[in-house]
Amino acid sequence: MEFSPVTAHALANVYFEGRVVSHTIILADGHKKTLGIIFPGEFHFSTKAAERMQITAGDCRVMLDGSGTSEAFSEGGVFDVAENSGFTIEVSEGTCQYVCSFLP
Repeated sequence: MEFSPVTAHALANVYFEGRVVSHTIILADGHKKTLGIIFPGEFHFSTKAAERMQITAGDCRVMLDGSGTSEAFSEGGVFDVAENSGFTIEVSEGTCQYVCSFLP
């Protein structure tokens, strides 16, 4: 997956003591994305804006807030998170890489 042209923010977004790390890019049309990696563990994220998460490598399980069940995702998997909501993501082994698109 490639994005061109973009403005890349060199300063990383670091969460959970370095267990989740991402970088922000801004596309030519102004849309924002983050490209990240998640190390083993279970992490909860809250959202303000709606998001689309695309898994680009590795495996994870995701439970959207209020759903009560988790779903497995691997490379090519996509899930959407509603605005003002959240999700818990769990990586059991290895790493999971993703692209997060902020939806209008």
